[in-house]
Amino acid sequence: MSKSLPFSIYLLALGIFSLISCELQVLGMMPQLSASLSLSVSEVGYLVSFYAGAMALAGPVLTLCLSGRPPKQALLILYSLFLLAQGVAIMAQDYWLLVVTRIIIGAAAGAFFGITVGQVGELVPEAQKMRAIAVLLAGIMLGTILGLPMASLSAEYFGWRTGFFLVWLCGLMAALLSVRFLPSLPSQPPLPLKEELKAFASARLWAIYATSFCIIGTTYAAFSYFVPILSELAGFSSQTITLLLFGYGLSMLLGNHLVSRLCGRNDLTLQALGLLLQALFLLLLAQGSEYPLLAAVAVLGIGFSGVSMNPAMVSRLMQLPQGSRALVNTVHTSVITLGVMGGSFISGYALARGANLYAPIWIAMLIALLGLLSLGLPRLLSASSRVEVPCAEIK
Repeated sequence: MSKSLPFSIYLLALGIFSLISCELQVLGMMPQLSASLSLSVSEVGYLVSFYAGAMALAGPVLTLCLSGRPPKQALLILYSLFLLAQGVAIMAQDYWLLVVTRIIIGAAAGAFFGITVGQVGELVPEAQKMRAIAVLLAGIMLGTILGLPMASLSAEYFGWRTGFFLVWLCGLMAALLSVRFLPSLPSQPPLPLKEELKAFASARLWAIYATSFCIIGTTYAAFSYFVPILSELAGFSSQTITLLLFGYGLSMLLGNHLVSRLCGRNDLTLQALGLLLQALFLLLLAQGSEYPLLAAVAVLGIGFSGVSMNPAMVSRLMQLPQGSRALVNTVHTSVITLGVMGGSFISGYALARGANLYAPIWIAMLIALLGLLSLGLPRLLSASSRVEVPCAEIK
């Protein structure tokens, strides 16, 4: 019988749940934010892009700034930033003030993920490490399954500020529990930057990054605008859209569970299948959006085959000699976050330039096709891959 994971792992997952709920909450309250602050749909969508951009670009910098501190202290500092910025966002009357708070929280989230994943190895034995990481990833999934519908429901009945407050309250609970129950671990001396950068001299590594970017970019190019697509094209009511978003999260969790059991020896095949399924379900959404049943099937299918590829992405990276390095994984997280930002930004730009709501769907399909092409990059770059960093250099 396997030993149970320590409570601290689930506590870290709660923190991730809070931050993911914060990232995605605006997608479930687009009509309310648009009406309250006189914003366009694309401007609300950009709030996801600002968050993701800060997470990808400022997150690693903030991580370096906190590298000399014990992990628990660093996480509590990040919680403080989150609670302060989210508290300001609750009272925001101006769009650009809301943007500033999203940037601060995004940077804190990027650092939080990096420090949390690094702390897992100190909290559990090696045999339980992947299981513990799976629990952390479950925090991401539940942030979509519960956090997004919760934001949509609260915004529908009580206004968008209530949705922001609930996420703030969840973060406060995670922070207070961390003060009491999170173990105090000593800080680890960082490696010289020159040694860290040697791990990136790998064509295969960058091919993996490219595929991960496309998988997530495909999903968020469409997902960022699911609410107006389902409302205006498919004709769903706000209550039905909330149920569909909940179903999207459940299908994503189901896909994640299935992929986590299959990844390891079949990562390339799984990623190819996921991208192909995404393209097919996006085509179904584009051609069948006026038929509610087809639109619902497409939404559930995109959930099943999109972000659920996360275990295969991580597993493929971990098979490289340098795959367990903290900076390599942090950059991988940044690339994934850039996929969120890039997908939502490109779709938002198209809408701002006058495109209709079908544009995000077709943009997502194009990114999926680019992702399929990226799976062949290791063969095309085989000559470069011969100069990968040997294991001895990166241990």
